[in-house]
Amino acid sequence: MRDFQLGGRSSVFSENGMCATSTPLAAKVAIQLLESGGNAIDAAIGAAVLLGLCEPQSTGIGGDCFVLVKSPGEKDIIALNGSGRSPRNLSSEKLRNAGLSSIPLHGVEAVTVPGAIDAFCQLSNDWGRKGLEFSLLPAIKYAEEGVSIGPRTAFDWAGAASILKGDARKHYLLDGKALSAGQLFKAPKQAEILRLVSKNGRSGFYEGEVAKDMVQSLNELGGVHTLEDFSDVKCNYCETLSGVYGGHNLFEHPPNGQGATALLMANILANFDIRNLDPFGIKRTHIETEAAKLAYDARNRFIADFDFTERLQHMMSIDVAKKLASVINMDKATYFEDNTLGAIHKDTVYLTVVDKDQMAVSMIYSIFHSFGSGLASKKYGVNFQNRGAGFTLEKGHPNEVSGAKRPMHTIIPAILNYKDQLTIPFGVMGGAYQPNGHMRFMSNFVDFNMNIQEAIDGPRSFFENGNLMLERGYDKKVRAGLLDMGHNILTPTSPIGGGQAIKIDWKQGFLEGGSDPRKDGCAIGY
Repeated sequence: MRDFQLGGRSSVFSENGMCATSTPLAAKVAIQLLESGGNAIDAAIGAAVLLGLCEPQSTGIGGDCFVLVKSPGEKDIIALNGSGRSPRNLSSEKLRNAGLSSIPLHGVEAVTVPGAIDAFCQLSNDWGRKGLEFSLLPAIKYAEEGVSIGPRTAFDWAGAASILKGDARKHYLLDGKALSAGQLFKAPKQAEILRLVSKNGRSGFYEGEVAKDMVQSLNELGGVHTLEDFSDVKCNYCETLSGVYGGHNLFEHPPNGQGATALLMANILANFDIRNLDPFGIKRTHIETEAAKLAYDARNRFIADFDFTERLQHMMSIDVAKKLASVINMDKATYFEDNTLGAIHKDTVYLTVVDKDQMAVSMIYSIFHSFGSGLASKKYGVNFQNRGAGFTLEKGHPNEVSGAKRPMHTIIPAILNYKDQLTIPFGVMGGAYQPNGHMRFMSNFVDFNMNIQEAIDGPRSFFENGNLMLERGYDKKVRAGLLDMGHNILTPTSPIGGGQAIKIDWKQGFLEGGSDPRKDGCAIGY
């Protein structure tokens, strides 16, 4: 139990249903959809689309999503890949001949076709109860009437406003400035899009006037996108990846997501007696950092579009993890050539919903960097993601950019199971940090018996660009000890990631939820 004389949050408990998101309004709307007869799928779609208005720098209908679903009536966890592809006419050879060594972060070359709307339509058709119009109605209302911007969103918005260009400035700035906390953000043109999707399904977005607006806008910016690129978008169901840590089963999304990186980290850390260390001390932080360096190196070498990923079983091998664990020096930080493939970001939304039938949805939805490419369509203001920056221009690499290909993705939802007693849909936002974040949350819960909220709240660390980033929650002695071991310590300018989780206690019949104080959100149950 936490010390109630100190600041902090309690876990949230309920019996009938729960939602945890990074914005209170989205969590509230999800609960209203559940109370109105919708199931977890209906509520998750409604909350996700609304988050594109509450946090437009983090996500939106111009982005991608990945989803895991645990239905009580289904034996297996269902995985849906809602990530889009590069335009078919994009060529790595042409980009290299143009003098590029990497995909421009905020260039039209980085804009991949959005996949989220297609995934939402598929989920609603296959698993929803009340239909797409039911789910989208709240977002339509708030797009027209406006949503009040939260403090963390305003902080991120101000930091990213400068990358907005052309029509994006018209749609995402107010009098040429970023919105501040409390101000209303309205997007009436997005309401028009959502009405078309409510009426016509995916064709309301990927065909007709909305698609024409997106393609013409991209072409004017120098893009090679076509109407066929949009009409051809198709999400797909896939098999989850899984592993065991401390007797718990961790389920992750397969490539082109980086879920295998989290599983490799879990397998490496399983070789150490983590549970007998100080949870926020020198040794645990050092071991986790070194494990992350090794796991991310494997990610950078192997993960790509699923059709191009050839060494997945190598990454998942227990023997490989054991060998990697053996190279970790317990007394000294290992010099590691920092070769983070593609680009990293800190803007994404993750949400989880559980309904009264205990269907669980774990969903992550993103436009990659803050405000994505910084570009938007002229008429409707669709903010284009820059997910193509996750490609490489290295010739022959499995993640080399080419036409109609999915890039390596950072966003990953997760579900943690323990026998027939617990199911925990969870996710940790924060770009490249996410596999590390999954392990930090899971280890906090499994190794140190923290409750859901405590496991989210604890201070975080992450090796990035040659530096070990330590949040201010770490003790000065820990910082000094890690510095003595050879780690180059920096304090990040913003919090590391954000997360949500809900625990289904099958034996006792209740839900326990938590939401990250690093964001504006909360968990709400009924």
